[in-house]
Amino acid sequence: MDLFQLETFLAVAQERSFSRAATRLHRTQPAVSQVIRKLETEMDEVLFDRAARDATLTAAGEVLREYAERLLNLRGEAATALAELRSLHRGRLHLAANEYTCLYLLPVIDAFRRTAPQIRVTVQRSLASRMTDELLQHSVECGVVSYRPDDPQIRSIVVYRDELVFVMHPGHPLARAKEVSIRDLGSQSFVAHNVPSPLRQKVLQAFQRHRTPLNMAVELPSLEAVKRFVAMGNGVALMPGLTVRAEIARGELVQLLVPELAFERRLRLVHRRQASLSHAAVAFLKVVEAMARKRGDPFLFQPERSA
Repeated sequence: MDLFQLETFLAVAQERSFSRAATRLHRTQPAVSQVIRKLETEMDEVLFDRAARDATLTAAGEVLREYAERLLNLRGEAATALAELRSLHRGRLHLAANEYTCLYLLPVIDAFRRTAPQIRVTVQRSLASRMTDELLQHSVECGVVSYRPDDPQIRSIVVYRDELVFVMHPGHPLARAKEVSIRDLGSQSFVAHNVPSPLRQKVLQAFQRHRTPLNMAVELPSLEAVKRFVAMGNGVALMPGLTVRAEIARGELVQLLVPELAFERRLRLVHRRQASLSHAAVAFLKVVEAMARKRGDPFLFQPERSA
């Protein structure tokens, strides 16, 4: 039994005539009769009362009619749902990011929601070290990381250029300076993010290279906690610029240049290289690319070749 057979069966039942059903379906009456006979053979039931003058359904035919209508209605609903996905009138976009990289996503999601407000967007908090596994396990469709994945199954696109910044409270003794040397920081009390990362390792190596002590008096579990604690007047911190841009603009924090710690960081949007992206994800990538064209640096759109 297939949907074509059910369409023919319903046409006969609704028209109460094999000949009128044939006209409606643009087929010959013998062809319609053949389809019905085949369906009856497969169902092992007589569906139409041949003794009646019109195409009257038997009890078995009445039962099948109810289910046939449900099945064909479901087919119509499925076709409509797929059309809505293509036109972005429904669907879901599942992304992954950590506390830091999620800040890049916020303006992009804002722009995406303006073009596709019916799409549900979920950003799953994820460790950068687990992002590749989550993509390959199909847990998420796209993610944002601050390193270049070395897995050939992952495609990466550079989407944002950030930098490490040295910040403190406006009342700090160093706040009036515009630039300091790393050797001037040996006596400072640092508030640090206690999550291991390649950037943290770079900072440690820089202090060692310049033979300067790094006094991490307080270590906190989130970047938000670090910047708030420093904004309260506690010590100094090295932070990704993206995380403190608003506080610097409002005057809650002051940024100083440290030439020896001028580390650039590039954020990447990543997804499975061989994946057939959803219509929502394809539209999201177009928004990412458009934002790079419109806003320019630090927003970027630079696809990378596999390592």
